[in-house]
Amino acid sequence: MNNCAAFLFDEIRYELNGVEIDRSRNVGVTSTLKSYASLTHAHANILQNAEWKLANNTSGPGDFNLCVPLGTLLCFCEDYRRVVINTRHELVLIRARNDNCVVLSSDRHVPKIDLHKVQWRMPHVYLNEINKLRLLRTLESGQFLSMAFHSWDMYEFLLLQSTTAHTWAVKAATQLEKPRYVIFALQTDRRNVVTKDASLFDECDLSNVKLFLNSEFYPYDDMHLDFTKNRYAVLYNMYARFRRAYYALDRDDDGAVLTMSKFLHCGPLVVIDCSRQNEAVKSATVDVRIEFDCRRNVPPETTASCLILHDRVVETGYKYLEIGIGIPPTADAAAVNIVLGDTTGKEIMLST
Repeated sequence: MNNCAAFLFDEIRYELNGVEIDRSRNVGVTSTLKSYASLTHAHANILQNAEWKLANNTSGPGDFNLCVPLGTLLCFCEDYRRVVINTRHELVLIRARNDNCVVLSSDRHVPKIDLHKVQWRMPHVYLNEINKLRLLRTLESGQFLSMAFHSWDMYEFLLLQSTTAHTWAVKAATQLEKPRYVIFALQTDRRNVVTKDASLFDECDLSNVKLFLNSEFYPYDDMHLDFTKNRYAVLYNMYARFRRAYYALDRDDDGAVLTMSKFLHCGPLVVIDCSRQNEAVKSATVDVRIEFDCRRNVPPETTASCLILHDRVVETGYKYLEIGIGIPPTADAAAVNIVLGDTTGKEIMLST
């Protein structure tokens, strides 16, 4: 199944000296939504090594060996490009309770995956004498510096009522962690069902979606979607423009990974850009609310997923340092090498 490595885990945490830096819950759905929005065709081809396969996402029984860039599972590893020193790194992996979302199988064959070995590969930077002296002086000064990066938060509305109009109070966010981008999607009866692909989402005859941040709403105009009449051009345009805005690209020649036909098959996704907010108006909290309408009643067993991308600053209180020596954008901040061959539900902790 596509992106099966992410569905192996319910949660992933990255910690420095015992302090949580970043966390991803419901890793499979979170990673899949973000990857649909941000991958290019070239990057998707490289990620076939991580079992990211849109064209042919099934295979027979046997052994698996995957190399997964950690940046596809944790936003910190995608976004943060500075050197971190004098700290203990820990990666906590909480295994999924079952493997129903990892594989596709008939009802007569219950899937089982044995996880034999996990390796964490992390790049190391060796400094020349001048930069090494700068580091030593900074460490001796006892500076405590903060780490700024983007973060992902996944929220779900389980078992929607069978109506056409829905209002969802998602969360109350601080000014710092208010949404910059939101990815919204619907799924019908795909969770823990071995006969259905958990990496796909359903349109559920969606007609309009509005994101409210207090009294401000995005987008300004109604979408007027109608999938039976192929009225979804606005939705695909919002999706295709995400990469250029999120990564601050002058132009996006590579394009999004999903074509129009694949967008309907894998999604559709509602990608809302709310990064251009009125920063002059300050409030203690920002109430995040989603209102969406469908042209027919939502089918039973339908779940709404909302992935919020926001800014985050972490201060651990330990002596770690960020300096002007970054990891090249082409290098992955970290990777997990997985050899698949027991679903235990236990925590797996890796440290370096």
